[in-house]
Amino acid sequence: MGRGRQKAKNTKVARELKYFSPNTDLSALEKELAVAPANTGEPDYEDKWADLYEDELDTEENVEEGSAAAGEAEDDVDPESESESDEEN
Repeated sequence: MGRGRQKAKNTKVARELKYFSPNTDLSALEKELAVAPANTGEPDYEDKWADLYEDELDTEENVEEGSAAAGEAEDDVDPESESESDEEN
């Protein structure tokens, strides 16, 4: 209830947009859509703190720790304890 006035207003605006064609400055539109000049070679984003901290993903220590942790996870499984738990159930 109560949407009649709102719907009529939206319909009126939609008709105006559909059938009314304002004078368009085509030269300004052409300039706006024209190809942008070539990049100057400077990056778009420069991290001002990058030189203060090492990149954690590229350090050799993290790579070695990651592979060692994966090996430890495999060694934690004891086949004897698995068979004992199966017998209890």
